[in-house]
Amino acid sequence: MTILFDLDGTLVDTAPDFIHALNVVRAEINMLPLKPSNQTSIRMVEVAVTEGLAGLVAAGLKVKAEHPESPLLQKRLLHAYQKNLGLYSTLFPGIEALLKTLEQRHIPWGVVTNKPAQQTHPLMDRLGLSHRAACIVSGDTTPYAKPHPEPLFYACRQIGVSPIECLYIGDAERDIIAGNAAGMTTIAALFGYIEDITLAKNWGAHHYIHHADEILPWFETWERLKNPHEIKSSFEQGIV
Repeated sequence: MTILFDLDGTLVDTAPDFIHALNVVRAEINMLPLKPSNQTSIRMVEVAVTEGLAGLVAAGLKVKAEHPESPLLQKRLLHAYQKNLGLYSTLFPGIEALLKTLEQRHIPWGVVTNKPAQQTHPLMDRLGLSHRAACIVSGDTTPYAKPHPEPLFYACRQIGVSPIECLYIGDAERDIIAGNAAGMTTIAALFGYIEDITLAKNWGAHHYIHHADEILPWFETWERLKNPHEIKSSFEQGIV
């Protein structure tokens, strides 16, 4: 059995890196900095992260995607982000303990993200995760990105497992669509970069979690029952 994770907003909190990059560009164009501790600023960036550079420029620099200056600002933002990649990013609470437990039990885990490889691998290296992951699949590793299931199929081939043996965890609807299409059991990480949790609960994931500490109990029960619907019923009844 295997656990696969999305990267930004699921395994790693990368919002602080994006806030820093935005502040670099904001200073260049004479805008006041965003405060990392300001929850409104953080939430704005978290939501925009799912929309790519154009979304970040619109949210953090107040320049809409259709504005002629947007492409140039996107390039400046990307440069600022890549120059300090992983400097402020951290694993979400509970993730390190989970990974250590999986590794102690010889349960492989991997990453399947839409982030391009030129950003994924340096980030994983900086966090000391590259040598620990059984596979790292980026948005440009295959000809397709999520919500297409091919990146997940590719991960399975890399690890040598079948999709039905995989649990995929993500914080975006495209993650759940891809995981379900691949025939995996899916979990939506509500602690990630999700703007509307109520809406997220209509994505069709097999389970929804608010903290990484909830992953291991679900995984253990899933291993035993091999049926996500039975697991849901068991948790609701307080049997496990």
